Amino acid sequence: MQKKRVKKRSVSRTFPQCISLLVTSALVVLVAGTSHSEEIPAAPPGTFSIVVLPDSQAYTTERDEDRHLFRAEIQWVIDHRESQKIVFVSHVGDVVPDDAEIYWNVAAQEMELLHGKVPYGISVGNHDMQCPSGDSSLFQATFPASKFEDFAWYGGQLKNNANSYQLFSAEGCNFIILHLECNAPDPVLEWANKILRDHLDRRAIVTTHMYLGPLEKPKTGDDYFHAPKGRMLWKKCHRSEGNTPQQLWDKCLRKHPHIFMVLCGDQSRTQAMHRKVEGDAGNVVHEVLSDYRQGYLRLMRFEPAKNRIHVWTYSPYLKQLCGGTSIVTDPNAHEFTLSLND
Repeated sequence: MQKKRVKKRSVSRTFPQCISLLVTSALVVLVAGTSHSEEIPAAPPGTFSIVVLPDSQAYTTERDEDRHLFRAEIQWVIDHRESQKIVFVSHVGDVVPDDAEIYWNVAAQEMELLHGKVPYGISVGNHDMQCPSGDSSLFQATFPASKFEDFAWYGGQLKNNANSYQLFSAEGCNFIILHLECNAPDPVLEWANKILRDHLDRRAIVTTHMYLGPLEKPKTGDDYFHAPKGRMLWKKCHRSEGNTPQQLWDKCLRKHPHIFMVLCGDQSRTQAMHRKVEGDAGNVVHEVLSDYRQGYLRLMRFEPAKNRIHVWTYSPYLKQLCGGTSIVTDPNAHEFTLSLND
């Protein structure tokens, strides 16, 4: 394990000035009736954004028509990093369709466009490793710790970057974001617990691949669409050592009062889902799933002065916002505002 020493900074703003996610009486409300435009407006002063890249496995093939979708996403981030004030990019995993060098070579070429321009992290998905063993050697060879260790925002890692954390700050708000591999085993969660305890002065986001979706392992294709959904009780990787999403919550995420968001992908037949839960300290945690095709990504704009996060789903390839899909027809599942209040 490698870990860089980073000087901690205390959170300098009070709740009205910087989305306080530690206030136990905070209430999250979903603002309904959100209007849907064709472009995301430029970020006004006092705001900043993070971009969430859903599963890109359909794009990292040798087919040019597939690669163009991923290239459009990455190029949009680069072209709009100033107008949208993008401070971080998080990939929820399943970067590739299968754990083979031919696909990792494509992924490396496309992600390299982002490298050195915007801080980013990647969660290792089940398609990014050998399942059920959980061997992510090819991911580690493609995106090793050595590729990131010279960046000031890179906090540290476990298993040669298969699990990692990054640090970033914007508008007086200080963050830590962890990227955990799919069905992370107990030693990984022990590491994550320590890292989170060491950074209590920062607001915490966790990105992991498999988290929300059908509660029980589907027995039919229809179950992926229509079975009861939430924090999943089954797993795909690491055999008996792997943890289900529910075990991840119980063994790690619920214990940390500064965690306010969990990002995930994995379930294209759920596609879009978000809900609020409470951690052990009463802190509100947003659990947010996005797994789209057609080049759709998520932009989350933090608006500290208004105590809210506005979320858009946008396809740079189609050049349009998502107003509903055949799987999730409600427009407000794709563009919504998370509002935090005393």
